Amino acid sequence: MTNNKFNGSKVGAISSAHFLHDVYSSFLAPILPLIIDKFGITLAGASVLTLVQRLPSFLSLIIGAVAHKLPWRWIIILAPVITGICGSLLGVANNIIVLGILLFTIGICSASFHVTAPVMIKYFSATQAGKGMSWYMLGGEAARMLGPLVIIYAISWWQLEGTWRLMFPAIAAGLTLYFTIENLNYQSIASMGPKPINWWSTLKDYSQFFIALTLYMLFRSLMKGSLATFLPTYMGMQGSSLLTGAVALSILQFAAAAGSFFMGGISDKIGRFRSLLILAIASPILMLMFVFSGLALQLILLLLLGVVLYATSPVLLALVLEQGSNQPAMMNAGFTTINFATNTLAVLFTGILGDIIGLHTTLQISAFLAIGAIPSVYYLKKKSNIQ
Repeated sequence: MTNNKFNGSKVGAISSAHFLHDVYSSFLAPILPLIIDKFGITLAGASVLTLVQRLPSFLSLIIGAVAHKLPWRWIIILAPVITGICGSLLGVANNIIVLGILLFTIGICSASFHVTAPVMIKYFSATQAGKGMSWYMLGGEAARMLGPLVIIYAISWWQLEGTWRLMFPAIAAGLTLYFTIENLNYQSIASMGPKPINWWSTLKDYSQFFIALTLYMLFRSLMKGSLATFLPTYMGMQGSSLLTGAVALSILQFAAAAGSFFMGGISDKIGRFRSLLILAIASPILMLMFVFSGLALQLILLLLLGVVLYATSPVLLALVLEQGSNQPAMMNAGFTTINFATNTLAVLFTGILGDIIGLHTTLQISAFLAIGAIPSVYYLKKKSNIQ
Protein backbone atom coordinates (compact mmCIF):
# COMPACT_ATOMS: atom_id res chain seq x y z
CA MET A 1 0.00 0.00 0.00
CA THR A 2 1.26 3.46 -0.91
CA ASN A 3 -0.18 6.89 -0.22
CA ASN A 4 0.98 10.25 -1.52
CA LYS A 5 -1.61 12.74 -0.25
CA PHE A 6 -3.66 13.54 2.81
CA ASN A 7 -6.81 11.38 2.78
CA GLY A 8 -9.31 13.31 4.86
CA SER A 9 -12.16 10.77 4.67
CA LYS A 10 -10.09 7.90 6.02
CA VAL A 11 -8.39 10.06 8.67
CA GLY A 12 -11.86 11.24 9.68
CA ALA A 13 -13.27 7.70 9.92
CA ILE A 14 -10.44 6.45 12.13
CA SER A 15 -10.60 9.60 14.26
CA SER A 16 -14.35 9.02 14.71
CA ALA A 17 -13.64 5.50 15.93
CA HIS A 18 -11.15 7.03 18.37
CA PHE A 19 -13.86 9.39 19.59
CA LEU A 20 -16.33 6.55 20.13
CA HIS A 21 -13.81 4.45 22.02
CA ASP A 22 -12.60 7.20 24.32
CA VAL A 23 -16.08 8.47 25.25
CA TYR A 24 -16.75 5.22 27.04
CA SER A 25 -13.23 4.64 28.35
CA SER A 26 -13.41 8.03 30.12
CA PHE A 27 -16.32 7.05 32.39
CA LEU A 28 -14.26 5.95 35.40
CA ALA A 29 -12.78 9.29 36.54
CA PRO A 30 -16.06 11.25 36.88
CA ILE A 31 -17.77 8.45 38.82
CA LEU A 32 -14.80 7.72 41.10
CA PRO A 33 -16.37 9.70 43.99
CA LEU A 34 -19.44 7.43 43.74
CA ILE A 35 -17.28 4.29 43.42
CA ILE A 36 -15.26 5.33 46.49
CA ASP A 37 -18.49 5.75 48.49
CA LYS A 38 -20.12 2.61 47.10
CA PHE A 39 -17.26 0.24 47.93
CA GLY A 40 -15.65 2.23 50.77
CA ILE A 41 -12.19 2.43 49.21
CA THR A 42 -9.36 4.94 49.69
CA LEU A 43 -7.72 7.19 47.10
CA ALA A 44 -4.98 4.58 46.75
CA GLY A 45 -7.64 1.94 46.13
CA ALA A 46 -9.26 4.18 43.53
CA SER A 47 -5.90 4.61 41.80
CA VAL A 48 -5.56 0.81 41.66
CA LEU A 49 -8.81 0.69 39.68
CA THR A 50 -7.23 3.06 37.17
CA LEU A 51 -4.15 0.82 37.16
CA VAL A 52 -6.33 -2.19 36.33
CA GLN A 53 -7.80 -0.35 33.35
CA ARG A 54 -4.38 0.66 32.09
CA LEU A 55 -2.52 -2.56 32.90
CA PRO A 56 -3.19 -4.19 29.49
CA SER A 57 -1.37 -1.29 27.88
CA PHE A 58 1.84 -3.05 28.84
CA LEU A 59 0.85 -5.57 26.16
CA SER A 60 1.32 -2.85 23.55
CA LEU A 61 4.82 -4.04 22.68
CA ILE A 62 3.51 -7.55 22.04
CA ILE A 63 0.66 -6.16 19.93
CA GLY A 64 3.15 -4.05 17.98
CA ALA A 65 5.39 -7.07 17.39
CA VAL A 66 2.55 -9.11 15.86
CA ALA A 67 0.67 -6.16 14.32
CA HIS A 68 1.25 -7.42 10.78
CA LYS A 69 -0.81 -10.51 11.65
CA LEU A 70 -3.76 -8.74 13.29
CA PRO A 71 -7.14 -7.85 11.70
CA TRP A 72 -6.72 -4.07 11.88
CA ARG A 73 -10.15 -3.22 10.44
CA TRP A 74 -11.93 -5.37 13.01
CA ILE A 75 -9.89 -3.85 15.82
CA ILE A 76 -10.96 -0.35 14.75
CA ILE A 77 -14.61 -1.47 14.60
CA LEU A 78 -14.93 -3.79 17.60
CA ALA A 79 -12.66 -2.16 20.18
CA PRO A 80 -14.95 0.89 20.55
CA VAL A 81 -18.06 -1.30 20.70
CA ILE A 82 -16.70 -3.62 23.40
CA THR A 83 -15.40 -0.62 25.35
CA GLY A 84 -18.84 0.97 25.04
CA ILE A 85 -20.55 -2.10 26.47
CA CYS A 86 -18.10 -2.48 29.35
CA GLY A 87 -18.06 1.24 30.14
CA SER A 88 -21.86 1.28 30.28
CA LEU A 89 -21.84 -1.60 32.78
CA LEU A 90 -19.44 0.02 35.30
CA GLY A 91 -22.35 1.33 37.34
CA VAL A 92 -24.00 -2.10 37.38
CA ALA A 93 -20.98 -3.89 38.90
CA ASN A 94 -21.93 -5.10 42.37
CA ASN A 95 -18.41 -5.85 43.59
CA ILE A 96 -14.83 -4.82 42.99
CA ILE A 97 -13.96 -8.02 41.08
CA VAL A 98 -16.65 -7.47 38.43
CA LEU A 99 -15.65 -3.83 38.19
CA GLY A 100 -12.03 -4.88 37.73
CA ILE A 101 -12.93 -7.32 34.93
CA LEU A 102 -14.85 -4.63 33.06
CA LEU A 103 -11.99 -2.15 33.43
CA PHE A 104 -9.40 -4.72 32.37
CA THR A 105 -11.43 -5.54 29.24
CA ILE A 106 -11.58 -1.84 28.39
CA GLY A 107 -7.81 -1.77 28.80
CA ILE A 108 -7.29 -4.63 26.35
CA CYS A 109 -9.45 -2.88 23.75
CA SER A 110 -7.61 0.37 24.37
CA ALA A 111 -4.18 -1.19 23.92
CA SER A 112 -5.18 -2.88 20.66
CA PHE A 113 -6.81 0.25 19.27
CA HIS A 114 -4.10 2.74 20.22
CA VAL A 115 -1.29 0.67 18.68
CA THR A 116 -2.90 0.25 15.27
CA ALA A 117 -4.95 3.42 14.73
CA PRO A 118 -2.14 6.05 14.81
CA VAL A 119 -0.11 4.08 12.26
CA MET A 120 -3.11 4.12 9.93
CA ILE A 121 -3.48 7.86 10.56
CA LYS A 122 0.20 8.44 9.77
CA TYR A 123 -0.14 6.49 6.52
CA PHE A 124 -3.26 8.29 5.32
CA SER A 125 -1.75 11.67 6.31
CA ALA A 126 1.22 11.25 3.93
CA THR A 127 3.56 14.22 4.48
CA GLN A 128 1.17 16.00 6.89
CA ALA A 129 1.66 13.76 9.91
CA GLY A 130 1.15 16.56 12.40
CA LYS A 131 -2.19 17.46 10.83
CA GLY A 132 -3.32 13.85 10.81
CA MET A 133 -2.34 13.30 14.42
CA SER A 134 -4.20 16.47 15.35
CA TRP A 135 -7.42 15.09 13.88
CA TYR A 136 -6.82 11.77 15.58
CA MET A 137 -6.12 13.36 18.97
CA LEU A 138 -9.11 15.68 18.53
CA GLY A 139 -11.29 12.59 18.43
CA GLY A 140 -9.82 11.30 21.68
CA GLU A 141 -9.74 14.58 23.57
CA ALA A 142 -13.24 15.59 22.43
CA ALA A 143 -14.43 12.22 23.69
CA ARG A 144 -12.85 12.76 27.08
CA MET A 145 -14.55 16.15 27.16
CA LEU A 146 -17.98 14.69 26.40
CA GLY A 147 -17.63 11.41 28.30
CA PRO A 148 -17.80 12.86 31.85
CA LEU A 149 -20.95 14.83 31.01
CA VAL A 150 -22.56 11.82 29.35
CA ILE A 151 -22.05 9.53 32.34
CA ILE A 152 -23.00 12.13 34.96
CA TYR A 153 -26.22 13.09 33.18
CA ALA A 154 -27.00 9.41 32.62
CA ILE A 155 -26.64 8.88 36.37
CA SER A 156 -28.94 11.84 37.06
CA TRP A 157 -31.60 10.24 34.85
CA TRP A 158 -31.22 6.54 35.62
CA GLN A 159 -29.04 6.39 38.76
CA LEU A 160 -25.63 4.68 38.78
CA GLU A 161 -27.10 1.21 38.21
CA GLY A 162 -29.06 2.34 35.14
CA THR A 163 -26.15 3.44 32.95
CA TRP A 164 -26.21 0.11 31.09
CA ARG A 165 -28.58 1.80 28.63
CA LEU A 166 -25.62 3.73 27.21
CA MET A 167 -24.33 0.60 25.44
CA PHE A 168 -26.89 0.83 22.64
CA PRO A 169 -25.48 3.99 20.98
CA ALA A 170 -22.05 2.29 20.99
CA ILE A 171 -23.45 -0.75 19.19
CA ALA A 172 -25.21 1.46 16.63
CA ALA A 173 -22.03 3.46 16.05
CA GLY A 174 -20.09 0.22 15.58
CA LEU A 175 -22.45 -0.80 12.78
CA THR A 176 -21.83 2.58 11.14
CA LEU A 177 -18.07 2.03 11.35
CA TYR A 178 -18.50 -1.39 9.73
CA PHE A 179 -19.91 0.25 6.60
CA THR A 180 -17.55 3.25 6.74
CA ILE A 181 -14.10 1.70 7.13
CA GLU A 182 -13.09 -0.10 3.95
CA ASN A 183 -11.96 -3.71 3.98
CA LEU A 184 -8.35 -3.13 2.92
CA ASN A 185 -5.08 -4.82 3.84
CA TYR A 186 -4.16 -2.28 6.52
CA GLN A 187 -1.79 -4.83 8.10
CA SER A 188 0.69 -4.30 5.27
CA ILE A 189 1.67 -0.88 6.62
CA ALA A 190 2.78 -2.44 9.92
CA SER A 191 6.10 -3.14 8.22
CA MET A 192 7.29 -0.68 5.58
CA GLY A 193 10.38 -1.97 3.87
CA PRO A 194 12.22 -5.18 3.01
CA LYS A 195 13.33 -6.05 6.54
CA PRO A 196 11.25 -8.67 8.44
CA ILE A 197 9.47 -7.77 11.65
CA ASN A 198 11.99 -7.83 14.49
CA TRP A 199 10.66 -6.14 17.60
CA TRP A 200 13.87 -6.56 19.61
CA SER A 201 15.98 -4.99 16.89
CA THR A 202 13.61 -2.02 16.63
CA LEU A 203 13.68 -1.40 20.39
CA LYS A 204 17.45 -1.77 20.48
CA ASP A 205 18.04 0.61 17.57
CA TYR A 206 15.83 3.30 19.11
CA SER A 207 16.49 2.59 22.80
CA GLN A 208 18.22 5.92 23.47
CA PHE A 209 15.39 7.81 21.82
CA PHE A 210 12.81 5.93 23.89
CA ILE A 211 14.75 6.59 27.11
CA ALA A 212 14.77 10.32 26.35
CA LEU A 213 11.09 10.20 25.45
CA THR A 214 10.32 8.42 28.74
CA LEU A 215 12.08 11.14 30.75
CA TYR A 216 10.13 13.91 29.06
CA MET A 217 6.80 12.16 29.54
CA LEU A 218 7.57 11.05 33.09
CA PHE A 219 8.21 14.57 34.35
CA ARG A 220 4.86 15.70 32.92
CA SER A 221 2.85 12.61 33.79
CA LEU A 222 2.10 13.45 37.42
CA MET A 223 0.27 16.63 36.39
CA LYS A 224 -1.64 14.91 33.60
CA GLY A 225 -2.45 11.76 35.55
CA SER A 226 -3.56 13.52 38.71
CA LEU A 227 -5.89 15.94 36.93
CA ALA A 228 -7.33 13.43 34.45
CA THR A 229 -8.14 10.91 37.19
CA PHE A 230 -8.72 12.87 40.38
CA LEU A 231 -9.97 16.29 39.24
CA PRO A 232 -13.64 15.57 40.10
CA THR A 233 -12.53 14.04 43.42
CA TYR A 234 -10.28 17.04 44.12
CA MET A 235 -13.07 19.48 43.33
CA GLY A 236 -15.37 17.56 45.65
CA MET A 237 -12.82 17.83 48.46
CA GLN A 238 -12.82 21.58 47.84
CA GLY A 239 -16.59 21.65 48.43
CA SER A 240 -17.87 21.39 44.84
CA SER A 241 -20.69 19.11 43.67
CA LEU A 242 -20.32 15.98 41.54
CA LEU A 243 -21.70 17.89 38.56
CA THR A 244 -19.19 20.72 39.08
CA GLY A 245 -16.39 18.14 39.11
CA ALA A 246 -17.65 16.62 35.86
CA VAL A 247 -17.94 20.07 34.27
CA ALA A 248 -14.39 20.90 35.40
CA LEU A 249 -13.11 17.69 33.82
CA SER A 250 -15.01 18.46 30.62
CA ILE A 251 -13.49 21.94 30.51
CA LEU A 252 -10.05 20.40 30.87
CA GLN A 253 -10.73 17.94 28.07
CA PHE A 254 -12.32 20.61 25.84
CA ALA A 255 -9.11 22.59 26.09
CA ALA A 256 -7.12 19.39 25.55
CA ALA A 257 -9.07 18.75 22.34
CA ALA A 258 -8.37 22.27 21.08
CA GLY A 259 -4.69 22.06 21.99
CA SER A 260 -4.28 18.65 20.39
CA PHE A 261 -6.05 19.76 17.22
CA PHE A 262 -4.03 22.90 16.62
CA MET A 263 -0.63 21.93 18.02
CA GLY A 264 0.06 19.14 15.56
CA GLY A 265 -0.24 21.49 12.61
CA ILE A 266 1.69 24.21 14.44
CA SER A 267 4.53 21.77 15.11
CA ASP A 268 4.64 21.03 11.35
CA LYS A 269 5.55 24.71 10.90
CA ILE A 270 7.66 25.69 13.94
CA GLY A 271 9.23 22.30 14.66
CA ARG A 272 8.51 19.44 17.07
CA PHE A 273 11.10 20.37 19.69
CA ARG A 274 10.31 24.07 19.84
CA SER A 275 6.66 23.11 20.38
CA LEU A 276 7.57 20.67 23.18
CA LEU A 277 9.77 23.26 24.87
CA ILE A 278 7.06 25.94 24.89
CA LEU A 279 4.58 23.48 26.43
CA ALA A 280 7.12 22.27 29.00
CA ILE A 281 7.76 25.82 30.24
CA ALA A 282 4.10 26.85 30.44
CA SER A 283 2.72 23.74 32.17
CA PRO A 284 4.22 24.02 35.71
CA ILE A 285 3.47 27.76 35.87
CA LEU A 286 -0.20 27.24 35.09
CA MET A 287 -0.45 24.24 37.43
CA LEU A 288 0.83 26.27 40.39
CA MET A 289 -1.61 29.07 39.55
CA PHE A 290 -4.43 26.51 39.49
CA VAL A 291 -3.82 25.01 42.92
CA PHE A 292 -3.59 28.44 44.58
CA SER A 293 -6.73 29.90 42.96
CA GLY A 294 -10.43 29.99 43.82
CA LEU A 295 -13.11 28.04 41.94
CA ALA A 296 -13.93 30.69 39.30
CA LEU A 297 -10.29 31.27 38.35
CA GLN A 298 -9.60 27.52 38.48
CA LEU A 299 -12.21 26.88 35.79
CA ILE A 300 -10.55 29.50 33.58
CA LEU A 301 -7.08 28.10 34.23
CA LEU A 302 -8.30 24.61 33.31
CA LEU A 303 -8.79 25.92 29.77
CA LEU A 304 -5.12 26.84 29.58
CA LEU A 305 -3.95 23.74 31.44
CA GLY A 306 -5.83 21.46 29.08
CA VAL A 307 -4.02 23.02 26.13
CA VAL A 308 -0.47 22.89 27.50
CA LEU A 309 -0.79 19.46 29.13
CA TYR A 310 -2.31 17.56 26.24
CA ALA A 311 -1.09 19.41 23.15
CA THR A 312 2.11 17.36 23.32
CA SER A 313 0.30 14.18 22.22
CA PRO A 314 0.08 14.80 18.44
CA VAL A 315 3.57 16.32 18.46
CA LEU A 316 5.08 13.27 20.18
CA LEU A 317 3.14 10.84 17.99
CA ALA A 318 4.38 12.54 14.85
CA LEU A 319 7.93 12.65 16.24
CA VAL A 320 7.91 8.92 17.04
CA LEU A 321 6.61 7.92 13.62
CA GLU A 322 9.11 10.19 11.84
CA GLN A 323 12.19 8.51 13.30
CA GLY A 324 12.75 6.54 10.11
CA SER A 325 11.90 3.04 11.31
CA ASN A 326 10.50 0.64 8.73
CA GLN A 327 8.27 -0.78 11.49
CA PRO A 328 5.95 2.08 12.50
CA ALA A 329 3.51 -0.15 14.40
CA MET A 330 6.34 -1.29 16.65
CA MET A 331 7.49 2.31 17.15
CA ASN A 332 3.98 3.38 18.06
CA ALA A 333 3.71 0.40 20.42
CA GLY A 334 6.81 1.67 22.20
CA PHE A 335 5.31 5.13 22.52
CA THR A 336 1.97 3.73 23.69
CA THR A 337 3.67 1.59 26.33
CA ILE A 338 5.67 4.53 27.66
CA ASN A 339 2.60 6.78 27.65
CA PHE A 340 0.42 4.38 29.57
CA ALA A 341 3.21 3.27 31.91
CA THR A 342 4.14 6.81 32.94
CA ASN A 343 0.51 7.85 33.36
CA THR A 344 -0.33 4.71 35.32
CA LEU A 345 2.58 5.18 37.71
CA ALA A 346 1.61 8.82 38.08
CA VAL A 347 -1.99 7.98 38.98
CA LEU A 348 -0.90 5.32 41.47
CA PHE A 349 1.63 7.70 43.02
CA THR A 350 -0.99 10.46 43.19
CA GLY A 351 -3.46 8.20 44.97
CA ILE A 352 -0.95 7.01 47.56
CA LEU A 353 0.53 10.45 48.13
CA GLY A 354 -2.94 12.00 48.19
CA ASP A 355 -3.94 9.71 51.06
CA ILE A 356 -0.82 10.72 53.01
CA ILE A 357 -0.47 14.47 52.42
CA GLY A 358 -3.67 15.39 50.56
CA LEU A 359 -4.43 16.00 46.89
CA HIS A 360 -3.82 19.75 47.19
CA THR A 361 -0.19 19.31 48.20
CA THR A 362 0.26 16.47 45.72
CA LEU A 363 -0.77 18.73 42.85
CA GLN A 364 1.79 21.32 43.99
CA ILE A 365 4.52 18.67 43.97
CA SER A 366 3.50 17.60 40.47
CA ALA A 367 4.05 21.16 39.21
CA PHE A 368 7.57 21.35 40.61
CA LEU A 369 8.50 17.94 39.19
CA ALA A 370 7.24 19.04 35.75
CA ILE A 371 10.10 21.55 35.53
CA GLY A 372 12.33 18.56 34.74
CA ALA A 373 10.63 18.28 31.32
CA ILE A 374 12.43 21.44 30.16
CA PRO A 375 15.98 19.97 30.02
CA SER A 376 14.43 16.69 28.84
CA VAL A 377 13.41 18.39 25.58
CA TYR A 378 17.07 19.05 24.74
CA TYR A 379 18.03 15.47 25.60
CA LEU A 380 15.20 14.15 23.43
CA LYS A 381 16.35 16.31 20.53
CA LYS A 382 19.89 14.99 20.92
CA LYS A 383 18.71 11.38 20.70
CA SER A 384 16.24 11.94 17.86
CA ASN A 385 16.91 11.20 14.20
CA ILE A 386 15.28 14.49 13.22
CA GLN A 387 16.27 17.96 14.40
